Amino acid sequence: MSAVIYEICDNVATLTLNRPESLNSVNPAMIDALLETSLHAANDPAVRAVIVRGAGQHFMAGGDLKWFREQTGLPVENCRARFNGLIEGAHASVLNFKRMNKPVIASVQGAVAGYGLSLMLAADLVLASENTYFTLAYSNIALSPDGGATWSLPRQVGLKQAMEIALLGERFDATRARELGLVNRVVPLDQLDAETLKLARRLAAGPAKALAHTKALLNQSFENSFDTQLLAEQGLFADCATHSDFAEGLAGFFEKRRPNYRKD
Repeated sequence: MSAVIYEICDNVATLTLNRPESLNSVNPAMIDALLETSLHAANDPAVRAVIVRGAGQHFMAGGDLKWFREQTGLPVENCRARFNGLIEGAHASVLNFKRMNKPVIASVQGAVAGYGLSLMLAADLVLASENTYFTLAYSNIALSPDGGATWSLPRQVGLKQAMEIALLGERFDATRARELGLVNRVVPLDQLDAETLKLARRLAAGPAKALAHTKALLNQSFENSFDTQLLAEQGLFADCATHSDFAEGLAGFFEKRRPNYRKD
């Protein structure tokens, strides 16, 4: 049984973390499957939006502590090599989500801890159920964060809030996550799947090139000067304006109908 289930429907790829018996905790099999499926979603032209979710009652409870403990019994260099390999794959997976030219939605419930929070932060949009709880957790077991959390958190919540979340390792609920700007919407648990799919289908039916350029512009804005960002906007605006989706978008507006954007 795969540690990540990959499904496509209506141009939406759904990646389901599939170790529910261990709260979808991270081990090498999970990372290998996540790397493979995220790369496949990124490169598949039939995929126009991506959902990442967890099987069972939780999104991801961080690392598999049983596997972690087994590695600490190895000689130091072997232990370091095992963890380096795990983190290398974990980081490559996060990069796939950040860099793919299609929107990624994290649909979370239950535990979102450790690398689960890092993975969620790599998504473009986040829907959380009311029962979700979050913790970076690394400091609780004498680890420093991975998965890009130390890059994403300060940019999303500010340095002082990021320090509190990372250093104290405390839990906070979905309402607090919404206040901090870590999630876009909080919904009842029994509506999470339906609301996630509704949003993903909306994005999948949208103008793919324009959405890809918008994602890229927003992500690169933190590294660009204002002048550089203006030039990037100019070039990508012109690229969109010469694409057939733009003509279709205008036609839909003037004809008072929903645009039918190309799927290739």
